[in-house]
This record gives sequence, structure tokens and C-alpha cells, in this order.
Amino acid sequence: MRSSLRPLALAATTLVAVACSDSSSTGTGPVATGAATLSGTINVDRTLSKDTVYTLSGFVNVANGRTLTIPAGTRLVGDTNVAGSSLFILRGARIIANGTAAAPIVFTSARSPGNRKPGDWGGLILVGNGRNNRAGTVVIEGSDAAVPGGIAGGVQYNGGTDDNDNSGVLRYVRVEFAGYAVALDQELNSFSMGAIGRGTTMEYLQSMAGLDDSFEFWGGAVNARYLVSYESGDDHFDTSEGYKGKVQFLIGLQSTLLPPRAGTGSLSSDPQGFEVDGCNGSGCTAPPGGNLQSSGATDGNWTMNVFSNFTLVGTGPGVVPAGGGYGAVLRRGTGGVYMNGIFARWPSQAITIRDTTTNNRLLVDSLTLSNIYSIENAATFDAGSATTFGTAATIGSAFTIAPGGVALSGGVFQATFPAAGQVPSVATLNWQPIAGAPVNTIGLNTFAGKPNIAARAGTFIQPTSFVGAVDPAAPTRWYEGWTVYYRN
Repeated sequence: MRSSLRPLALAATTLVAVACSDSSSTGTGPVATGAATLSGTINVDRTLSKDTVYTLSGFVNVANGRTLTIPAGTRLVGDTNVAGSSLFILRGARIIANGTAAAPIVFTSARSPGNRKPGDWGGLILVGNGRNNRAGTVVIEGSDAAVPGGIAGGVQYNGGTDDNDNSGVLRYVRVEFAGYAVALDQELNSFSMGAIGRGTTMEYLQSMAGLDDSFEFWGGAVNARYLVSYESGDDHFDTSEGYKGKVQFLIGLQSTLLPPRAGTGSLSSDPQGFEVDGCNGSGCTAPPGGNLQSSGATDGNWTMNVFSNFTLVGTGPGVVPAGGGYGAVLRRGTGGVYMNGIFARWPSQAITIRDTTTNNRLLVDSLTLSNIYSIENAATFDAGSATTFGTAATIGSAFTIAPGGVALSGGVFQATFPAAGQVPSVATLNWQPIAGAPVNTIGLNTFAGKPNIAARAGTFIQPTSFVGAVDPAAPTRWYEGWTVYYRN
């Protein structure tokens, strides 16, 4: 581990400026009047100030045993002059980022509104002591890059045994324009969770215009709720390597492919709503004679996440290259539960099951699909082949398929889009269903008689009479006031 390159916070250069408003933000209040730089390793407990804008320069590492506290309304920007600038909460460290709807904590590009692009900086990375199903030494992609603050050999996240580990609190936090690729195929994500334990709190979080995945979970068992992903450069919600967490109330929107800044990485040709692997990469176990990359784990420690109450909306036709853009790609021996959700407007299809091992999980109820609504997708199911198994015959009973119509502009959601060539806004992205929509009443509203679902949902996931991320009867919408939509 590299030591701090220089003293942090008050010892860093402080610039004083006149407070002003940022018209492109929401729920942030006045812009802070001070400025400071964070770099290297934070080796002491540290509390930031909401009155200071902090520049993350290079890899900023919160060391084992230390806590970084970030007050509501604080703004942190990634230094675009130092490639891949990011915040790492290392194994054994904690972050206490307790924002509010009125004053979210914002991680964003150092560039000014109108000049920002996906991949301007790295992202927020948490590393815990939870279990992971890969053997050997596995490190966060790009964490060993030649970046100031980089750690020799990279940041290891596998090998832990404590799924109750606590990496702190993330509440009302936005991450914008992240995802810098520090090397070929080594992109950082907006939110990266390496084996985080369920003692960690994650709720009311948004990724906006990241270049790689919005939320990625490698192993661990952290639970999360109220997640929003707008315009991902790759997948909106990506889990693998034995992740066992439960996630409820998720929104993902892919309306376009935002071009990154030159030299920061490349867009995926197939952004997905969910991309889920039982295991993926070196150190996965394969059955005798099996294919390593299509098998997942064989010791019972495959991915078994629970996703409930999701609204995942794709681009519709003509945006993503042919063959890309699925609501959910389930593969490499994953299990889990997917229920009370909506897939809409995915240009390839709503869901695909990619290998025999994943299909076998389905057959023995280690993979469960229930109460899912499909509308305006190019297709809902796999046609069926030697490599695809999510057919109408195998999973059709879990789905209600709209006979026609549109998802947006009052078809199902109140969300509308402006005329072609114009950009959506927070005001137009209303994900509450219209009155009388079928999604309002087709949810799994009890787990009685569903022992596998009940056991996996535990007390964290609550049954609902509706499907999708937003209660049609709610007087207020949980994502309002702290989420944003902008493209630069």
C-alpha cells in the first residue's frame, strides 16, 4: 500500500470563491465556498465539510481501520487532469456518506456543466471482507495502474469470509460521469462493490452517465434499495462471483449511448439492464469436463442475488447495434430471484438464459422468476438453441406480456420523452404507473406458499401488489428531489 503523497484536507491548498448556484444540479443547494484536494492514502479518521469542494486527485485510498465521513450536501469532483482519479474505501475501512433528499452527496467530473462526458474520472470503489467464489488473488480492475495513489499489485477483494462485514453507509449519493478505463478492458465503474458485507447500508443512490457499469457487485452480501441508473456505458446492474445480496426498488434507463471523451475508454455495444454471472474469470471452479467460463461455481457459492421491484427501460430500436441490449442476461451458472419487475423497450429481448448450468439452476428452483411484466421489447424470450434456454416454455409462466402498446407517454408509465433530438429531463421521467395500468395489481403480494422466495427474500425484501420500482398509490415518488438527468 502506498503511503499518502501529501497531507490531506486543511493542509491541502484551499481556494475561496463566491458561492453560487449550479443550475444543472438538483437538491445540492449553494455551491461550496472553499476548495481542497484529496490524494494518496487517508491514514486517520477524517470528516469533510459540506462548505468545501474536494478534488480527488489520483487514487485516494481510505486505509484499513479508518473512517471517512462525508456530510450531506458535500461535492467531490474527480480530477480530469489525473487519469482515473477515484475514491477507494479499502478493506477494513468505512465511509459514512449520509446525504439527504434535499442535500445529496455528489461525486462528479471536475469539468463544468455542459463540458462533462462519461469517463471523465474513475468512480467510487468499496472493498469488504465478504465471501467471493474465485480462488487465488483477484484485484479490482485497474487498481494496480500507474496512477498516483495506485497500490502495487492492485486492491484484492476476494478471500474474505465475513458476509456481515460493515463498510459504512451510502445514503443519498450520486456518482456522475465516472468510468474511466485505466487500461484496455480495465474500466472503473460508477459504484464498485468488491465483496461488501450486509452490515453496510446502501440506499438512495444514483449513477448518471457512467462509461462502464453503473452498479457492479463482485461477491459479498450487501443489501441495497432505491437505486437509479441513467444512461450507462455498459450494464446498469452487474453482479457476479457469488454475490448474495438483496436489492429492492431499482430504476434503469437507457435512452441513448453517450459518447465518452477521447482516450477515456469505449462504449459497450450491448448495454444490459442486468448482467449476472455465477462466476466469471480465473479462479472459478468448473464441473468435470465443464467449461470454466460457462459453469459458475460448483460448491453452492454461485451468485444468488434477489432483485425485486425493478423498472428497466431500454433504448427501443435503432440505437444499440444489432444483437445488443437485453433487459437481463443470466449466465455462467447464476441462480437468484427476479420478481415484481418490468422490462420495457429492450431492442434484443427482455431476458436471455445463456448456458446449461444456469438453466439447470432454473430447473431445480435455484433460479426463480416470478411476476414480471414485459412491454414493447423486440422479444421477451429466447427462441431456444444449444446456448440459450430462457424460452417461453421454460419461463413464460413468470411473465405477463403486454399485447401491444407503448411503455412510455401514458402507456404504462407517466414518463414521457420530448420530440426526437431533444433530451429527457427530471420532469419528464416520471416512473409512477398511470391509473388502471395492469402493472398496478399483478405483483407477488405475499410470499406464503413460496418457501424458496420467502427464504431468499428474508425480511429485507417486502412483497408488493404492484410490479416495478414505484408504488402507483404513493403520494410522493422516492426518486424525486435528489436524482438528476443530464448528458454533459
